[in-house]
Amino acid sequence: MNFNTYQTACARTAAGFEDDPKLRLAVLGLGIAGEAGEIADVIKKVVGHGHPKERKKMCDELGDLMWYIAMIAAEYQLSLYDIAGRNVEKLQKRYPSGFSTERSINREE
Repeated sequence: MNFNTYQTACARTAAGFEDDPKLRLAVLGLGIAGEAGEIADVIKKVVGHGHPKERKKMCDELGDLMWYIAMIAAEYQLSLYDIAGRNVEKLQKRYPSGFSTERSINREE
């Protein structure tokens, strides 16, 4: 599945708050924060509590985060394809030979 197909499929399950764009944006933003917290909790259980890595659980939580990212991107009329491409371009410019601590510390914005 490509990014555009995924984003379209996500939009099919986005409902509510159609009449209040600010509330919709707030709910989506809070959804991103909530899902990021759930991902952090999965990692905390592995690192701090000795749980085994649960691949399926992490996949589910990352998928939920991606859904919110897709929907907030749509709010800004951005495609996931364009976002991913722009991010890769930014990173290639920042780290043309791959990541380096030196370039990370002394990077130009």
